[in-house]
Amino acid sequence: MYSGSNQEQQEKGENMIMNHLTAVTLAVILDWFIGDPPKWPHPVKWMGTLIYKLDRRMNKGRGRKAKGTAMVAAVLLVVGSIVVLLTFFFYFLHPFAGILMEAVMISTAIAQKSLKEAGLSVYYPLADNDMEESRHKLSWIVGRDTEQLEEPEIVRAAVETVAENTSDGITAPLFWAVLGGAPLALMYRAINTCDSMLGYKNDQYLDFGWASAKLDDLANWVPSRITSLCMVAMNRPLYITRIAAWKMVRRDAKKHLSPNSGWGEAAVAAILGVQLGGTNYYKGIISERATMGEALVMLDKNHILAANKIVTATVPLFLAVLWFGGILVEMAVTWCQSTLFI
Repeated sequence: MYSGSNQEQQEKGENMIMNHLTAVTLAVILDWFIGDPPKWPHPVKWMGTLIYKLDRRMNKGRGRKAKGTAMVAAVLLVVGSIVVLLTFFFYFLHPFAGILMEAVMISTAIAQKSLKEAGLSVYYPLADNDMEESRHKLSWIVGRDTEQLEEPEIVRAAVETVAENTSDGITAPLFWAVLGGAPLALMYRAINTCDSMLGYKNDQYLDFGWASAKLDDLANWVPSRITSLCMVAMNRPLYITRIAAWKMVRRDAKKHLSPNSGWGEAAVAAILGVQLGGTNYYKGIISERATMGEALVMLDKNHILAANKIVTATVPLFLAVLWFGGILVEMAVTWCQSTLFI
């Protein structure tokens, strides 16, 4: 009985790994073709509403760091509980139903199509020499002041957004989905949403948003570095070798204020032969950011298209890395169990 029970648990564990990998692959395909239609219900919107209400209720008085930590824990508990229940219910109906439901939920946690469209929304007005419209569309996707930006700075902002969000919006949720299916993918998205709404270093959020920012840094640490490596591996640098590009990435990534964002930005800068970072303005206040890459060529609107192509080439390799890692884990678990309980 003991060996039979162990064998059944082993098979379930192996199946879950393959189920997660299959769901992740389907999710990438769904997001590529469908994306996030504006009028469709979306979990991130619901998360945002919950975070907003908790922020209004809890972000006051003393002990804001503890309150902010409790707020993140509450959001993760709500999101995790709902997704776990949905996942178990559909797997209980049928494994194929569970995989499909996980794929749908994971697809809402990634934003490959949306990220591409965000870049194009800035590119198309530039191509038509409509600077005002391009600045306006850029203001939808960045926090910096855009009213006075000229083409090189508009392009820099758009390319930085695409580069940084490749990990935040695509590869990191896929990474966590392989480890824990839809529940971990949506919980990662909840952490990321908390950070985007609360992770500001100002009087209002410095303490209350501390836990959100730290959790987001932790959740993105591994995916951001794998993503950067995949970028360089899948996209031939235009002016230097891949080895030189990777050395540049390692040199520049650590300069960024974020422990993770610099990896994507440095990789894209090295591949394109441009320089990212520099001077930004936020509500009229100057902010100097570390520079990434070297200005071998001047930034122009076509670099937005090039950045999108880098993302498009990177995601399949990242997915292949996840499959390779998942299969290795499955083989290791199988070997350990067969050795220990032979």
